[in-house]
Amino acid sequence: MLNFTTELLVEPITYNLGQQFNLVINILRAEVTEDGGWLILELEGGGKDMDDGITWVISKGARVDPSP
Repeated sequence: MLNFTTELLVEPITYNLGQQFNLVINILRAEVTEDGGWLILELEGGGKDMDDGITWVISKGARVDPSP
């Protein structure tokens, strides 16, 4: 799950994540309000690309909660 604040609403986070890190992103569920939002994503890609992408998302200010 990817949680984000209002500051990230104007940035194409999922698009950039896929493009910059060669990941295929499937949005399973999402909720976006004026206060922020969350996404449940399925990511496909190489292990290093995925790790780098998750690190990048966290550096942008999002919180990542991996599925069990």
